[in-house]
Amino acid sequence: MADRKYAFAWSLIGDIANARPNLGPTLRLEVYRLMQFSFRDILEKRYGSDEVDKIFYEAGELAGREFYANALEDPKPDTFNKLIAKLQTLLTTLGIGILRVEEAELDSLNFTLTVSEDLDCSGLPELGFEICIYDEGFLAGILQAFTGQPFKVKEVDCWCTSDRTCRFEAKPLTA
Repeated sequence: MADRKYAFAWSLIGDIANARPNLGPTLRLEVYRLMQFSFRDILEKRYGSDEVDKIFYEAGELAGREFYANALEDPKPDTFNKLIAKLQTLLTTLGIGILRVEEAELDSLNFTLTVSEDLDCSGLPELGFEICIYDEGFLAGILQAFTGQPFKVKEVDCWCTSDRTCRFEAKPLTA
């Protein structure tokens, strides 16, 4: 494999307060989507939609694990309810979305989660398919970091399929 220039490290997020004393940490949603969907367009032309979906899911998983390790303040949550409470606050504060738990089977670790006002898709036109693949990976990464088990998360409802909230089913991967 070629030398890597951008192996992920939390330090790549940088010192926002020092670097942007006037503009601060916020930006408009259009700018985020401009970057996301232009990347996706170029990557799909080169690698195809299925491969790009895998890349976005894997990137989301990495981001979820790193988010859990670095953005959830110590002490780390020791129960699922504490995890969800912290995530709800953080995701809302950061403008990522409004997280809710519809179902939680703690014995089997099967969950149905929703994210309203989702960063990736809320307000987009109906496309006939779910698009929040990065979010699937992000949630899987957080759940893996919390439980120590790998998860598979699948979006089953999306703004782009005429729903007004994104709904995700999460299940542990079995060996």
